[in-house]
Amino acid sequence: MIDLYYWPTPNGHKISMFLEEAGLDYTIHPVDISTGDQFKPDFLAISPNNRMPAIIDTAPADGGEPISVFESGAILLYLAEKTGRFLPKDLRDRKAATEWLFWQVGGLGPMAGQNHHFGIYAPSRIPYALDRYVRETNRLYGVLDRHLENRTFIAGDGYSIADMASYPWIVPWKRQQQHLDDFPNLQRWFETVRQRPGTQRAYARGEPYSNRPTVTEEGKKVLFGQTASRPSAA
Repeated sequence: MIDLYYWPTPNGHKISMFLEEAGLDYTIHPVDISTGDQFKPDFLAISPNNRMPAIIDTAPADGGEPISVFESGAILLYLAEKTGRFLPKDLRDRKAATEWLFWQVGGLGPMAGQNHHFGIYAPSRIPYALDRYVRETNRLYGVLDRHLENRTFIAGDGYSIADMASYPWIVPWKRQQQHLDDFPNLQRWFETVRQRPGTQRAYARGEPYSNRPTVTEEGKKVLFGQTASRPSAA
């Protein structure tokens, strides 16, 4: 059994996509990041960076005590190794899957996240910041589009954790001021992943939480006002 500490953000969706694809039993524990659930002591015990997602594997492969894992990329690698699925065994394909997983967690996610922040949540429009992150998101879409030419999935012919990591960050392409028609290989791959039953089940699991009220001004203080001495900005 996997306990999934989750909110329906791109990083949260990555993990529910894997769990649905692998058919693992899991329980969702919602972490409402706009109200400060991520700062509760029980959650910080498994996710010291006060970010979700995080998991607890109550039945690890070594038969020992439950194992907690934080950071979405680390969780995907852990689950892939636990199940022996969605991480290629071939040396070169495995190398490609891990390269593109790290490309997402180090590039696409942070840049698209800044795109979201300055386009939606910033209290005032900062043209330089908006232009910077919209352009960088566009560049990264182009990188992935070129890579996907003559490839079904990111790591080759097989669906992998690299696809699960990247897909949720392309879902809000309109919010990111992008046009999928400009990226035909990316668009074809996106539709392929979108139509997978595991993807659809994962997003359906998030719908009850997606319908919560939008982030309030007080919630923005919680999300964006964190420092070392005042993590919750309360």
